[in-house]
Amino acid sequence: MSEHADDSGTTAGETLTAVLASPVVHLELHTRDLRAACAFYSQLLQWRTEQIEHSSGCYQALEVGGDLGGGIVECGTGRPLWLPYVEVGEIAAATDRARRLGASVLLEPREGPAGWRSVVATPEAGEIALWQQKGRRQ
Repeated sequence: MSEHADDSGTTAGETLTAVLASPVVHLELHTRDLRAACAFYSQLLQWRTEQIEHSSGCYQALEVGGDLGGGIVECGTGRPLWLPYVEVGEIAAATDRARRLGASVLLEPREGPAGWRSVVATPEAGEIALWQQKGRRQ
């Protein structure tokens, strides 16, 4: 199979590598009604939930299939919102890069039990969580 360069000189393989450089690793549903959301996805898609207890509280994990992690958070959101988590090599640098690109930082980098996260948003692109796993450097 041969790789063809586009107008920029980038091959299809290089484009795929660039896309996978910051993969979506987790999907988190923010909702006002945790119980109803869990029941809906369990009945519709057979997604299983599990409450995870840790030192900083508890978290409702959601098994969405494959290598993608999931979770559901009950909060005061105006409407349910899916928030994708994208893995980055350095949380502070990625958050600063988003800010320079015009994003509002909704959550500054914050450490949790498994890593660091921040949340950024633009009116055109919506919200996205940036994630750096503990013990992993890219």
